[in-house]
Amino acid sequence: MGRLHIALIAPEIPGNTGNIGRLSIGIGAHLHLVHPLGFSTGEKAVRRAGIDHWKHVQVREHSDSESFLRWVGERPMACLSARGSQPYTTMPIAEELVLVFGCESKGLPDDWVDRFGAFRIPSPGPVRSLNLSNAVAVVAYHALSRMEPALFEGPYA
Repeated sequence: MGRLHIALIAPEIPGNTGNIGRLSIGIGAHLHLVHPLGFSTGEKAVRRAGIDHWKHVQVREHSDSESFLRWVGERPMACLSARGSQPYTTMPIAEELVLVFGCESKGLPDDWVDRFGAFRIPSPGPVRSLNLSNAVAVVAYHALSRMEPALFEGPYA
């Protein structure tokens, strides 16, 4: 399987990040946290939050957006935003894909959407957007199904 990366820009809620960390373990993705963070990822804080799986998360913290973008380099990147112009099902899937999500209260910054474009999860109901951890799960499993279709075949698919 091609490696999948999930990046959170300035996440604010430790519970959401913990859920996304568990998802990352489950699908073999790497998690990237771009500072500033709205919480601590120190061992004591993680334990206090009841996130017992954190030690298994392949996580990398980036000091700011520019250091994260230097890390991205030539890797394919897909930004996700409620303001995206295309549905997430149209995003190109490639090895080392980096899925980028914004923070819970503001989403992906406008300058990211303007600079890189963005894909959206259609939301025909009366909500502005999904919870961050739900949005990451929807998009990450879509990417996984395209990268590793055999995982979604067979008697238990």
